[in-house]
Amino acid sequence: MANTGDVKEEDIALFRETVGSVRRIRQDSVIPQPEKPAPRPVQRVADERQVILYMAASWGDPEYLETGDELFYRRDGVQSRLFQRLKRGQLRIESELDLHGMTIAIAKEALAHYLLKAQKENWRCVRVIHGKGKGSKEGIPVLKGRLNQWLQQRNAVLAFCSARAMDGGTGAVYVLLKKIKGIV
Repeated sequence: MANTGDVKEEDIALFRETVGSVRRIRQDSVIPQPEKPAPRPVQRVADERQVILYMAASWGDPEYLETGDELFYRRDGVQSRLFQRLKRGQLRIESELDLHGMTIAIAKEALAHYLLKAQKENWRCVRVIHGKGKGSKEGIPVLKGRLNQWLQQRNAVLAFCSARAMDGGTGAVYVLLKKIKGIV
């Protein structure tokens, strides 16, 4: 940057002639700008809505599971030791969703919204109660087989298994969810 001593008088005169008369503004405060709104994940919301609609529209009956059948699922890459801790109920349950008495369509939507909330809250392990089907017309668990399919379709779900007897047994599952990177 040039030193002010290097500026010629004729340049200063030309500048003042070009700028014209000026008056000093007496203000020493900054006017605050409104904060920008947080970005909205429009595509993700649309994708999640599409998943809900797809799940609600599927009419195909999954294989019915018996009351005593245990559910378990583990994605590739989930450590055996971590899965064993999940099966033993050694992971802290951070939240619970009870699907008792819900229709299939309502249960699908409730589960989808619950898993979204779980991701936002960065919950690691949750319990979903689907019931043993003793109150159903057929006397078999209606939601159990559906829940098995729905959880396997969700990318956020790393693993799940039937709960210990004291936590609902074959009428509930422990669900292990992905950690969101960047959140402590």
